[in-house]
Amino acid sequence: MALLQLFILIAFCSVFGTINGVSDAEKFDCYPEHGNQSLCEARGCVWEKSNTKGVPWCFYKESFQAGYEVTGDKVDTSLGERVNLIRMNYKSIYGKDSQTVTLDIEYQTSDRVRFKFYDPNVKRYEVPVEMPKPTTKAADRKYEIKYTRKKPFAMQIIRKDTKAVLWDSSVGLFVFSDQFLQISTKTPSTYVYGIGEQEHPSFRHNMTWMTWPIFTRDQFPFNGGNVYGHHPFYMSLEEDGKAHGVFLLNSNAMEMALQPLPAITYRTIGGVLDFYVFLGPTPEAVVSQYTESIGRPFMPPYWSLGFQLSRWGYNDIATVKKLVDNMRKYDIPQDVQYGDIDYMVRQLDFTYDKDKFAGLPDYVRSIKKEGLRYIIILDPAIGANETTPYRPYDYGNTLDVWVKDNKGNTQFGKVWPTYENTVVNSSLDWDEQTRLYRQWAAFPDYFHNNATTYWGTLIRDFHKEVEFDGLWIDMNEPANFVTGTIYGCPKTKWDYPPYKPTSVLGTVLADKTLCMSAQHATGLHYDLHSLYGWKQSIVTQQIVRDLLKKRSIVLSRSSFASSGKYAGHWLGDNVAKWNQMHASIIGMLEFNLFGMPYIGADICGFFDAPSEELCTRWMQLGAFYPFSRNHNGFGNKAQDPTAFGPNLAKASRKVLRMRYSLLPYLYTLFYESRRTGATVVRSLMSEFTSDKNTWDIDKEFLWGPALLVSPVLEKGGRSVRAYVPDDRWFQYDTGKERPGAGRKNFLTLEAPLDYIHVHVRGGHVVPTQEPARNTMLSRKNKMGIVVAMSDDYKAKGQMFWDDGESIDTFENGQYLLVNFTADKTSVKFSVVKNSYDGAKDIVWGSVYVYGLKTNKISWVKANGNDVTKNSTITEKTQALKINGLQLDITKDHVVTWDVSHISASVPVAAKPVLYLMLLLTIVIALTEH
Repeated sequence: MALLQLFILIAFCSVFGTINGVSDAEKFDCYPEHGNQSLCEARGCVWEKSNTKGVPWCFYKESFQAGYEVTGDKVDTSLGERVNLIRMNYKSIYGKDSQTVTLDIEYQTSDRVRFKFYDPNVKRYEVPVEMPKPTTKAADRKYEIKYTRKKPFAMQIIRKDTKAVLWDSSVGLFVFSDQFLQISTKTPSTYVYGIGEQEHPSFRHNMTWMTWPIFTRDQFPFNGGNVYGHHPFYMSLEEDGKAHGVFLLNSNAMEMALQPLPAITYRTIGGVLDFYVFLGPTPEAVVSQYTESIGRPFMPPYWSLGFQLSRWGYNDIATVKKLVDNMRKYDIPQDVQYGDIDYMVRQLDFTYDKDKFAGLPDYVRSIKKEGLRYIIILDPAIGANETTPYRPYDYGNTLDVWVKDNKGNTQFGKVWPTYENTVVNSSLDWDEQTRLYRQWAAFPDYFHNNATTYWGTLIRDFHKEVEFDGLWIDMNEPANFVTGTIYGCPKTKWDYPPYKPTSVLGTVLADKTLCMSAQHATGLHYDLHSLYGWKQSIVTQQIVRDLLKKRSIVLSRSSFASSGKYAGHWLGDNVAKWNQMHASIIGMLEFNLFGMPYIGADICGFFDAPSEELCTRWMQLGAFYPFSRNHNGFGNKAQDPTAFGPNLAKASRKVLRMRYSLLPYLYTLFYESRRTGATVVRSLMSEFTSDKNTWDIDKEFLWGPALLVSPVLEKGGRSVRAYVPDDRWFQYDTGKERPGAGRKNFLTLEAPLDYIHVHVRGGHVVPTQEPARNTMLSRKNKMGIVVAMSDDYKAKGQMFWDDGESIDTFENGQYLLVNFTADKTSVKFSVVKNSYDGAKDIVWGSVYVYGLKTNKISWVKANGNDVTKNSTITEKTQALKINGLQLDITKDHVVTWDVSHISASVPVAAKPVLYLMLLLTIVIALTEH
């Protein structure tokens, strides 16, 4: 019997991992810095080795009595309530624990609640992002807050209608000390998305013992570590499909540890714990509520939606000219040409090499006349060792705008600028190159009162030479080629804190960046590090707008929550490998969650040399990045659309012309993003949340609600396994419908090397325009609409149109807005707002209607006038195509057609019911006989 009991115990433990009353899934890490048994037990925790990867060996015992407890009664406030906590009596882990902590709960709206833990006796750093400041508490709340007065303190946020618990801190250990803050929460499911910036293997997070670091860093994104952005935001789907979001407003180095309970543990080394929870209940509603709080995304200029070309290593202006000429030769659309650091003199900001890039100002002016824009790169690091006057450094000294060391002196690092009269020997290792060739560099403090004057003066003066149209601000994490300074970092508590998030890359926090003890005008780099690029984006965007008097583009590598108000982002220095295409889709979906929809990746890869096949497939995928740019690194072979010859050029032209035809729709999606915070690119889950199959799909994506993109992501692939959600879907280019039997299933779709599958969703109307070589030309062309019928022959859509570049046209009401509504008999164009004079010369030239379920239409009329002769419908596609129209886009119109040959609609969902009714009728009839 004893042997049997032992066998049962072993079997139970092997399945559930339970010992000491704590299952594996419930083990919260008591020693995240990876200690040993004696150190673990000194903290009062349990030490137990595990053969399961990721399971903590040191964890809190079930009866662990530590954390905080409620003291006194709650206090009602104008926005909610206040709860005072005192620390329980237990040994300090990292020292300087706050003995009292205040919890402020703000009922901000019916679907947004804020709760903030802070020390009422000590002023601590708080992030200066502008967040909503309501004046009264919301009355009709969709959530309720519960907390326990028993030891230790725990808090729950509950969705009222379903009783789902969205936040539950009754697990782990709540710690609030000077340089270590920790809190854990259960999540209602394992469906968690977001958290950045890192490169993730899937859009849905793996909750099995994954720890993700958050701390901006100059780091290649393909190693799973912390990279350029700081976004402690996640969205979770509850088991019934409702969605909520959680945001921690904190800028210090941190990590988020995921475990299969499921639960998430936050560990940060400064600031306060300032949380916002968004109730959704749809994924799109969550993002809308989040961006309502941090700020809506900026509205990009229309030209910035065109295709863009760049590389580090053009080396001279002749190469640039030849590339642009080749693009024209192959008639491949292009709107933007870039200048990377090789246009500069020895990588010095605000210079251009008058030998290698002789005539650059005149060339830029000439291509602008033809509709091509020019964007230049600027790095924050300013060279400090020039032997002749160098205004960017000298002027910075005059205005005293540099980041300072802990003694108040300019902090010098090293980045790209090189010494005079040197030739870099690239065969040497990186550190030796840095030591021998790189100048000392000073870093502008963008938090300084003089920063806008300094940065703005240099930008405006350089624009007088080179008339750029936008700015690409790189290396602004900030990046540094030495650790901290040229002399290292001092031994301060900021540079060597008691806890460095173990998942954050580098042996010290200053690895590849500045010392944490460095001083900014508004605080320590320890607190401001991850805000550096965010603040530079704010300053740069305002300067460029004031300079150009138009909307422009600021493209920033580093980002923080709310950066989407000011800048776009690319996913960094990727590599020319097939798996990086999939990674780019995941990153694109995540940054749409983060409120940064102007997002893309380096098409064809930054590092290494792509094959022609890889570049072809990547050009197809990249044509559907909101920010579509081909870019690669120094020393690599050219990979632009013309680099491999006619086949890639032809495939690139084909897919980019498809993109350009859809720019009116893409632009309208950005209008919606600006207006409501809606995502531009979204996962299938966002539109089909009731279909649990979509919750894991991340190799396809949607443009808004209406376009499904299914790219080939594998070497040698000539087909794609695509999931078809429960709706009607039509090939964008032909109008052919996917068979209804494929709904809520994966289909294998043939995909030749020159083809990408793009489908229009039934029930939607998509505005289009005839493509051209660039948007200056295409915006003059005829427009059209694609009407994709739903099961019951309905469709709707809209188009936003303005001059494409004036500032705040939406906010100032200077635009045209047209609604489209269609049914079985007609499509109507209804002008909702007509306040843009420039639209009067443009016409609707075509109407394509997909899904009429007939191959015969006897007549078609536009505003009562017969246009049948300009209309075709084929048996193969059953797509009605009406061309040759001349309909003023500023006026209302109606296009009608013959319906006598169209079959009655039967919603697919209703067919099983009808089949059952028919079967019952037959059975009854047979019984009566």
